[in-house]
Parts: sequence; structure tokens; C-alpha cells
Amino acid sequence: MGNALFIVWRESAEAMLVVGIVYAWLRRQPDAAIGRRYLAIGVGGGVGLALLLAAAMLGVAHFLSGDALDGFQATMMLVAAALIVQMVFWMRRHGRALKRDLEARMRRNADAANWWGLAIVVALAIGRETAETVVFLYGVGMAQMTWPTFLAVVAVGLFLAWLTFWLLQQGSRWFSWRSFFRFSEILLLLLAGGLMVGGLDKLIGMGVLPPIVDQVWDTTALLDDTSRVGGFVASMTGYRSQPALLPMLCLAAYWIVMLYAMRASRQPAAKPA
Repeated sequence: MGNALFIVWRESAEAMLVVGIVYAWLRRQPDAAIGRRYLAIGVGGGVGLALLLAAAMLGVAHFLSGDALDGFQATMMLVAAALIVQMVFWMRRHGRALKRDLEARMRRNADAANWWGLAIVVALAIGRETAETVVFLYGVGMAQMTWPTFLAVVAVGLFLAWLTFWLLQQGSRWFSWRSFFRFSEILLLLLAGGLMVGGLDKLIGMGVLPPIVDQVWDTTALLDDTSRVGGFVASMTGYRSQPALLPMLCLAAYWIVMLYAMRASRQPAAKPA
């Protein structure tokens, strides 16, 4: 449940940042009242897109059973892992220009009196965040949650996201949007590794992939991945107390690639001659 709470908190805070940028820009416009109505339409449209995606995913899962369901769940775990990695590096490339790009698109729509265009921009931005949240939640086991647990996770996550957004908007050298994204991206990459290992475990269990070696080590006495604490660590990092070799090799390769990519993304682009 902890990883699902983290996903809701992080993605909701990012969505609130988008809404906050648009709202602050609208306040400076002469037609702010009209713009706020279309902002609300855009937010509702983005959330609606995510709800449709959630209904479609749960509907597909409802009609599957046995190996077909396991295959679908494994695929969604791997897709969620890939989306998390893509999102982290997208924010690394575009995070600094997010405010400027959003305001430029809204300005073009406002100049043309195209308020529906503004609503679409907001809907797509919010829809991207909420759709990613749906995929991530399914990957970390949303389908296995009871409805009261799921609603509690969403409610607490949204509250923490609002509190985080409010604190970040106050401005602080110790707690800024930059530090928020840097801290959360590390946790996201850990979670992506955990999802990848979980998906590979399912495929090995189905006989689709070979384990290479069934059990590399046994650290059950130190930290059992079926316990409450061990299960959380396992889902967030890919830790296994009795791992097969293939997932561990893939996890090691994943972190080699991630560390190289993060180091490369910090280096300034070469200036043209």
C-alpha cells in the first residue's frame, strides 16, 4: 500500500503544479473568470480520461483468468516500469521549461480567443499525469486492493499532494520544486526496478522466461520479502530474499543504464561550433 500512496502523492503533486501554473497565469489576464471555467473543464476532462482508462483496464482484467490474467498483469507491470523511467527523464529534460511552455501555449489560445484550446491543453496535461497514475497503480497491485483501502490511499495521497504543493509554493531553499523532483525521481526509479523484477517473476512463474538459476541466495532470516516490511522493500526496490538469477541480472543491468543515463542528463549539451 505504501508504494501506491507514494504514486498518488507524487503524481497528484505534479498535476497540481500544472493547474497552479495555469491558474496563476489566468489571474493576470483580463478574461480570468472565463478562463477559470475552462480550466475547470480541462481538469475534469483530464480526470475523466484517466477514469475511462482505469475502467478499461479493470474490465479487461475481469474477463481474464489463469495464465492470461498473469500475462496481462506482468505486461502492465513492465509497461508501468517503462513509463516511470520515461517520465523521470522527460521531467529532467523539460521540467525547467514546463512553466514557460505551458504559458506560451495558453497565450496563443488566449490571443485567438480559443478557450476550448486552453481546456484541451489542460486536459491533456492533467490526463497524462492521471493516466500514468492509473497504469502505475495497476502495476503495483491496485486490482488486489479492497475499495475502502483504495479510496483511503487516494484520499491520503491527494491530501499529502495538496500539503506538499502548498509548502512548495511558500518558497524555501531547503524544500523547493527542484529538490522535490530530485528526491521523488530516485524513489520512482527504485519503484520502476521493483516493478520490472515483479513482472519478470510472473513471466518466470508462467514458464515464459527461464530463471537461469532458481535461487541465487537466501536472506529470509535477514529480511523475508513476504513480511510486511520486507514486502514493502521488495515492491519498492526489487529485493527478493530467494531470487532467481535472471531478474537479478536484469535489475543490475537496469541500474547500470539508469546511472549512466542520469549522469549523461546532468552534463550540459555541447555548443555548436
